[in-house]
Parts: sequence; structure tokens; C-alpha cells
Amino acid sequence: MELDASGEPEGSPGEPEAPRTPPPAHTKTGRNLPAAIVVGVALGALVLLSLYTVKTIFLVVMVVFLVIGLRELTDAFKARDIRVPLIPLALGLVAGAITAYGWGPEPLVAVTALTILTVLIWRMADGPASGYVRDVTAGVFATGYLVLMGGIVALLMEPADGDHRIVIFIATTVASDIGGYFAGTFLGKHKLVPAISPKKTWEGAGGAVLACMLVGAWLVAWLLDGHLWEGAVIGAAAAVIAIAGDLIVSMIKRDLGLKDMGTLLPGHGGVMDRLDSLIATAPVVWILLELFLPST
Repeated sequence: MELDASGEPEGSPGEPEAPRTPPPAHTKTGRNLPAAIVVGVALGALVLLSLYTVKTIFLVVMVVFLVIGLRELTDAFKARDIRVPLIPLALGLVAGAITAYGWGPEPLVAVTALTILTVLIWRMADGPASGYVRDVTAGVFATGYLVLMGGIVALLMEPADGDHRIVIFIATTVASDIGGYFAGTFLGKHKLVPAISPKKTWEGAGGAVLACMLVGAWLVAWLLDGHLWEGAVIGAAAAVIAIAGDLIVSMIKRDLGLKDMGTLLPGHGGVMDRLDSLIATAPVVWILLELFLPST
């Protein structure tokens, strides 16, 4: 029961207390687990359906999500009065994914460089106002973080068995999140980096690595006829980098004073809150798959 400024109970004497609305079904980690599961399953079904029907549908879905994530990122920068030009970055993102999927890594490098140059020129339209270096630096970061990384996902998808490679890439990264979540929830005691992410624990990190190694070994052997140890190595690397990717976005949100990058995905936050680990693991999984099982 609430007290007013005098310390007396609010409301008239004898008036029944208003019914309280039950809190949402959040876990002790602060996540709405039922909503997170529903959204995760829906996104997984969308990925599989698009990959194993017409692969270019997945490319379109990926680009749409990345553009939404880019918008979330540029809006988040505004919290610190950082003005990043959205249009050239969005165009570069689309061009990078298309050229990487159609022609390989060399055009992706060229598109990335041209996107950076366009950001530098575009921002000049505002004149020699203070903050030019700050704004274009954030724009170059967004180029490398989303334009280049999105292109690398397209490189994963480009080979004939690219659908399988994308499944391995996404499944190992998601396994990191799931394994880390449950191990951290039930076993977590020792904080990993409390200054950046108070909820992450060493036990959760161990669960993430184990889950990734198991999923990676299984999928690489099943889908690509690779060795179990190759999949385990890919899984372990993906887990470490996925944790780092999550911490990177946590650092960005703390610096900008934000809890989530958005609210589009119930139980997850914004698109960038869901893509943080995937963006980081894409180049690592691509390099290791090319090293162990080169595409033809």
C-alpha cells in the first residue's frame, strides 16, 4: 500500500486497495523469456524458409534487418548529438550485400571504401560546423560494422552450399546465446565483466562455448561432411567472438545511456540487440569455413 506525503495510507478509510497488475513474466536476467522464445522461433523459421526455397529471399530479409539495425544505430548516436548520414550508409549496405553475393569479396572491398568516401563527402553539406570529425568517425564505424559485415554474410551464402553455411553460422551463434543464458541463469556466480555487462558470468561463458562446440561439430559434420573437430573449433571461436560482439553493443549502449537499441523485437529489444553477436561472428565463421572446407 502506498503512503502519501504525511505517511498515511492513500485512499479513503475502508476503501479496498485497487487490484495490482501482475508483473510480466521476466526472468531474473530481466528478459521476457516467453516473448523471446516466440520471436526467436519465428525468426528461425523465416531464415530456414527463405534459405531453403530461394536463397535470394534470405538476402533480401538480411538486408532489411540490417537497414533497420542501421537506423537504430544512427538514432542511438543522436543521444550524444552525433549526426551520421543514414542514406549513404543504407545504400552502401544494400550495394555491399548484392556485390558480395554476385561477385565475391573484391567488389565488397570497393563498395566499403566508396561508402566511407561518400559519408565523408555527404557530411560536408552541413558546412564546417563543429563535430565533423566526430560524425564521420561514427559513420566510418557504422560502415565497417554493418556494411562490411553484411557483405561477409552474403559471401557465406554465395557458394552452392551457402544455405548450409548460413545455417552453421547462425546456429552456432544462437547456441552461444542459449547456452550462455541457461548456464548463467542456473550456475552463474562469478561475474565476467561487471563494469560492462553485470549479468554475464564466467559460468555462462563456459556454457556458451560448450553449446557452440557441440552444435558446430554436429552441423559441420552433417551438412558439409566435415570433421567433428573442425566444427568444434568453429563453434569455440564463434562463442568467444559472439560474447565479444554482445559486449561491444553493451559498451555502445552504456556510452550512449541506452538500455536497448530499440523495441521492435519483444523479449530481445531492438534489431541491433539481436544482431550484435551475429555481426561479430560472421567474418570468423567465414574465414574458418573457407580454411577447413573451401567453397567451390
